[in-house]
Amino acid sequence: MRPTDLDRMAVPGRPTLRGELLLTAVARPDPGTDTYRSSLVRVGPGGAAPWTHGERDSAPSISPDGRWVAFLRATGSDSPQLHVMPADGGESRRLTDLPLGAGAPVWAPDSRRIAFTARVPEQGRYGTAADGENAPRPEAERPRRITRFDYRLDGEGFTRDRPRRLFVVDVEADGPLGTDDLAPLTDATASVSDPAWIPDSTGVLVVAPRDWDAQETLHDDLYLIPIEDGDGPELLVRCPGGATAPVIASDGTVYFYGTEFDGLHAVARNTGLWATSLQEPTTPRRLTDAETVGCDASAGPPVPRDDDVLVAVRHRGAVELRGVARDAADATLDTLPLVAGERAAVRSFAVDGDRIAVVQAGPADLGEVVLLEPGSSRTLTDFSAPLREAGIRPVEEVTATAPDGYPVHGWVVKPEGDGPHPVLLVVHGGPFAQYDWGLFDEAQVYASAGYLVVLPNPRGSAGYGESHARAIVGALGTVDADDVLALLDAALDRPDADADRVGVMGGSYGGFMTGWLAAHHGHRFRAAWSERAVNAWDSFTGSSDIGWHFSGAYVGDDPEEQRRRSPLTYADRIRIPFAVVHSEQDWRCPLEQAQRMFVAVKKAGCETELLLFPGEGHELTRSGRPRHRIQRFDAVLDWWQRHLPVS
Repeated sequence: MRPTDLDRMAVPGRPTLRGELLLTAVARPDPGTDTYRSSLVRVGPGGAAPWTHGERDSAPSISPDGRWVAFLRATGSDSPQLHVMPADGGESRRLTDLPLGAGAPVWAPDSRRIAFTARVPEQGRYGTAADGENAPRPEAERPRRITRFDYRLDGEGFTRDRPRRLFVVDVEADGPLGTDDLAPLTDATASVSDPAWIPDSTGVLVVAPRDWDAQETLHDDLYLIPIEDGDGPELLVRCPGGATAPVIASDGTVYFYGTEFDGLHAVARNTGLWATSLQEPTTPRRLTDAETVGCDASAGPPVPRDDDVLVAVRHRGAVELRGVARDAADATLDTLPLVAGERAAVRSFAVDGDRIAVVQAGPADLGEVVLLEPGSSRTLTDFSAPLREAGIRPVEEVTATAPDGYPVHGWVVKPEGDGPHPVLLVVHGGPFAQYDWGLFDEAQVYASAGYLVVLPNPRGSAGYGESHARAIVGALGTVDADDVLALLDAALDRPDADADRVGVMGGSYGGFMTGWLAAHHGHRFRAAWSERAVNAWDSFTGSSDIGWHFSGAYVGDDPEEQRRRSPLTYADRIRIPFAVVHSEQDWRCPLEQAQRMFVAVKKAGCETELLLFPGEGHELTRSGRPRHRIQRFDAVLDWWQRHLPVS
């Protein structure tokens, strides 16, 4: 895979399944227009066929009675709006015209109404008018008065002046309906998320911050919002920590994903499956074991069936679909039947009766639709065929043992030829994340350019137990660095690896680790590429959107300890060429993190350069403008060709 093959990437979204109708949205980068395009496709035994032809159609959802398909459509620079169309085909109707767009549709059980959330701006902000005047330009808006820590999010911007509120719209409404026509069912005090209808369609369950967002908190609770009588939110249950993706079974049992923690110490906690009752709410009970089961909520809400609940679980680089018995209590991973995802990564799934549609990624694809039926499993799509035609390099598992005897797991991606090849150690972000079995475009680009790519999942990563994840809390740069170097040593024992030509790179936490290794183990590397990194915990605490809680949870609040755990403190030790790469609008690891590191390394006399991407945030490598992603690939390969040349 080359940088210019970015336009060959086709990524399917969450499927929706009802009877013989199976739909998903497929997104593709379009470097020509420097945008992402997506449309809905119908998937069947013969493959995928176009279903819609919009610029950016997403989030399809089939109504329970099978008559309608709701989805989001965005055109040009406009925000996505809710549309609906007959399930047997025909023209779509636009239902909403909201200034900041609508969220994903959620059908009522009666198939008459759709719930969704949408950000509602204060008048006079974000292109809306105030007091009969024209809408001011962004730079002419009145100043923001900020009194809380939690006032902005990377990739979204300021949030407290545009809370996310709950709406319900009738599917037969004559749209498009704007804010004058649609009244939100929740007030502007709290942002709500993840709407779920109760079985009789008279109310919607939502997730909202503890005490209806009275003060800064990382705790969530479940609230019931009546549809008809207009009463305020009713607290259903206080959750043990974070909560997301509630669903209500036909018997009134409420299932949701949750993490358990005290105060602001929410990091490195396995997400579990929890249950409570809609009719008689009680303290939620945890169905899955906290140590061994880490649910992946990004794959979609839990799905209750007759005897179990389907959830996606991270496990040693796989994301597996497993069943949890509805009466389970602290069930361990080895007791949960595997449904799909062995040595693969389940990205999303949908269920209709005894049929399951799974979007599953593997080492040679970004995700294909697999249909599971009793006694059979069929892969119905081949979205990644163009990528394979361009060339996909093989992936092999690697294991190692850290100096303290701890087992370490990861992968290498092999370039063409016998080698020995120069080696790139690439550390993931998070740190509570994982490299998985799905195709990783960055590793493919580097391997195709001639580098042996090493992908470790050190302590701190997800998918290996909560103890594994929490081993670096208060200890960043200790056993995680040991694990990374141990896996690198195992890779360097291979005959196709050149142990004398090694580079290190990574982003976010991976950028932290790059700076840490360059300062403490720089003799092992020829050069380093540190991207969107945490370099200084003291300033990160006050400048990052999450710094007010994240720094204390991982490092502690003592300024001296924060400096001891900061690569910036040891910048004068760096002696290898060191690239500092950042996005100008990164609010997760703000720009000052890069600026301070660049100045410190340069003042120490080390070869360095600062590469800045305008208009991008923390997610540049995954969802940045397609041309910037290609330009970044070109810059990465140029850097390594200069400092770690491939013959």
